[in-house]
Amino acid sequence: MTCKEFLQELNDFLDGSMDAKLQSELKEHLTWCHHCHVVCDTTKKTIEIYRNNEVYSLPDELRSRLHSAIISKCKSSKGSTSAD
Repeated sequence: MTCKEFLQELNDFLDGSMDAKLQSELKEHLTWCHHCHVVCDTTKKTIEIYRNNEVYSLPDELRSRLHSAIISKCKSSKGSTSAD
């Protein structure tokens, strides 16, 4: 399984709405692929925060640095594609 294939199945994986064989393949992929593990874990945590409707306040300086980092990352990855 490639990272691209994993990402295509991520929603169903997190919802638990897939057959056992495919779920097993995705879990196996997560055991050796750090990138997909981070994406999966971060997505799960984001969903949990959203569902719990938790609001985290950030100091203004941290909020500004985070915003700048996100904008910079988005601009640098715009137009580039990930192979796997």
